[in-house]
Amino acid sequence: MEMTTILHSSLTNPPFTAHLSPSKFPRSFSTPFRLRTSLSFSPSLPPKSFPTNCSVSDDTTSSNVATVDLSIALKKKATDVSADLRGTSIFLVGMNNSVKSSLGMLLADLFRYYYFDSDALVSEAAGGESAAISLKESDEKGFRESETEVLKQLSSMGRLVVCAGDGAVQNSTNLALLRHGISIWIDVPLDMVAKGIIGNKSLLLSSEIAISGSYSEVLSQLMALYEDMRRGYATADATVSLQKVAYQLGYEDMDAVTTEDITMEVLKEIERLTKVKKMMEAAARPF
Repeated sequence: MEMTTILHSSLTNPPFTAHLSPSKFPRSFSTPFRLRTSLSFSPSLPPKSFPTNCSVSDDTTSSNVATVDLSIALKKKATDVSADLRGTSIFLVGMNNSVKSSLGMLLADLFRYYYFDSDALVSEAAGGESAAISLKESDEKGFRESETEVLKQLSSMGRLVVCAGDGAVQNSTNLALLRHGISIWIDVPLDMVAKGIIGNKSLLLSSEIAISGSYSEVLSQLMALYEDMRRGYATADATVSLQKVAYQLGYEDMDAVTTEDITMEVLKEIERLTKVKKMMEAAARPF
């Protein structure tokens, strides 16, 4: 069956399981090449938030009211942006971390888009997370080719939010594929990324970080990796910094920044980019 037929069926009949064409995946995969993953498309589920300091009584009530108000504001902003976005896919780049993935799922929910994690697709194509790590160690070229193939297929679709792995910014081919949508660098402090890796080693899939190691060792390796990746991240259409969001909101602790807080900043950047594109298109029209 043609990929377009499969995708049409999947995208118009949720709940669903989507398939990506396996035809061009490297021969180094030992399992059938069909990529199959569940997508996030559940507007009824409340968005996850990053941990915040707990209070009681009036403080708790005020916090709940603020959360409800922000959720309403997010929905309104997403509705306003959607008309000019016109189904353009969104690619989130940056170090793998829970901030980026939680943001991606909430964005997909707000826009009624479909959510993909490119690393998860690579893992599934390889036969699982362990198999993907083994492939990366034994056949680096094959692993990188699989990352490119995943991006190639995702970039050919619309109405997607994609959390892209580190491989998305490691060569010019992948960077060019990101130009098929809007790319946003989610810049999270490395100490937070390191803590997340210690707690969730699946974040290591496309990174050159040792699975075993202390916090200081992981942080040191992350700093080196960040220097290698920073130029690629910087090619994104926009950057949203967790540290900057915390500063703007008056938070001393960056853990106080919620998924909703950073999502609002991303929506503002998407709105800005779509307005610029609209102005450029208007300027290019003949009189």
